[in-house]
Amino acid sequence: MNPVRVAVVQAASIAFDRDATLVRLAELSDQAARSGARLILFPEAFVSGYPRGLDFGARVGSRTPEGREWFRRYWEASVDVPGPATEAIGVIARRTGAHLVIGVTEREGGTLYCTVLFFGPDGTFLGKHRKLMPTASERLIWGQGDGSTMPVLETPIGRLGAVICWENYMPMLRMHMYARGVQLYCAPTADGRESWLSTLRHIAMEGRCFVLGCNQYALRSDYPADYPAIQGDLPSTVMSAGGSCIVDPLGKILAGPAVDGPAILTADLDLDEIPRARLDFDVVGHYARPDVFRLVVNEAATPAVVRENHPSG
Repeated sequence: MNPVRVAVVQAASIAFDRDATLVRLAELSDQAARSGARLILFPEAFVSGYPRGLDFGARVGSRTPEGREWFRRYWEASVDVPGPATEAIGVIARRTGAHLVIGVTEREGGTLYCTVLFFGPDGTFLGKHRKLMPTASERLIWGQGDGSTMPVLETPIGRLGAVICWENYMPMLRMHMYARGVQLYCAPTADGRESWLSTLRHIAMEGRCFVLGCNQYALRSDYPADYPAIQGDLPSTVMSAGGSCIVDPLGKILAGPAVDGPAILTADLDLDEIPRARLDFDVVGHYARPDVFRLVVNEAATPAVVRENHPSG
């Protein structure tokens, strides 16, 4: 099988500015495509920013008007799916001729979701994954996804899926992805700690798949001037330190981790390495014990309101 070149884009969004971030997305996608990448991954919440350190004025039993205003601004900068932003991203994908996997803050009604969007090289919107479990204070601003958006997509470059940030610490979600046959396991994140690399290497070895980890490298200057940054107000203050990487099915680091600034990491992936790696371990096959352990997955959508048509009497 011919190798598949992939690219991981470690860069900052222009926080709280959707249109400007889409311009940056186009520039970075073009740059990654010039390397020959057929898959380009962007970080968690790239459009339109990860609100690191922001508390939205919430305390137990109280919320502030200022915090509500920051939520309104975040909502205004978010992405309708489908909508003008997804149309713009489709144009970018078609121009680059690559699969794009992009973290966005999605809005539906009054609720925001941490979402990954998938686009084909012809610009087609292929699907999305909503983060099942926002972590800690993220639960204030992002709703929970359900089992209807956990795809592993059949593409010409391999079976493609995404698990977002600390969802990767949910063993049952990982097991679902492995059972779906994921080969290109995308892990956009906001975690730039050294321990995250160990997590991604473990997943690669556990799932016998290629893992692409992608985080922002962001400075205070990438956020609005009036952003109440607890990290400090110097423009050069590092808000997110990166740590993006690419790992093979036996845990070997093929690229990264990038920790010194913005970067576009590339690697040529030989998907034949996956069956070679499964000689001695297949977590949903010959190494499974379904007589002892089984996982049941509910892939149905769970809307709050269901409309039923009743015949008139």
